[in-house]
Amino acid sequence: MAQPATKLPIKTEGKSAPPPSLLPEWRPFESLRREIDQLFDSFHTGFWRAPSMPTLFDTRGVGTPAVDCAEHDKAYEVTAELPSLDAADIEVKFAHNMLTISGEKKEEKEEKKKDYYLSERRYGSFQRSFQLPDGIDSDKIEAKFDKGVLKVTLPKTEKAQNHEKKIAVATK
Repeated sequence: MAQPATKLPIKTEGKSAPPPSLLPEWRPFESLRREIDQLFDSFHTGFWRAPSMPTLFDTRGVGTPAVDCAEHDKAYEVTAELPSLDAADIEVKFAHNMLTISGEKKEEKEEKKKDYYLSERRYGSFQRSFQLPDGIDSDKIEAKFDKGVLKVTLPKTEKAQNHEKKIAVATK
């Protein structure tokens, strides 16, 4: 049975604060995580890890989501793939012509059997920001989340829609 798309609230911030930094997010432990993953990948033998299993510090499922950005005549559209997340785990903000999509996944798994007990916890978060041009009607921004895909529609103002002007070419 198809579930209806979930509308997410959009947070808009006042124009008094300075614009957020455009620098990429600083991740001091990313290279350390890769090195540790490579170390564990070198130990393919043994019963505790098969090559197809995720690594100890795997961030798949959260990581940096795939995003498509498109400009249409009347709006901009940002589509993000966020599998295995719920609408409650996602936050969408728009301030200073910057769209920020962030989320966090918390997963806990517990399995009790006669001869063993398994308890796993995985946490991960992401944040993506996109600088957009002037002329967005922030009061009409919509975000919909359906089947793991977030679609944010940012309508253009009337002035931004009609910014193209045809100029006649004169001859001598």
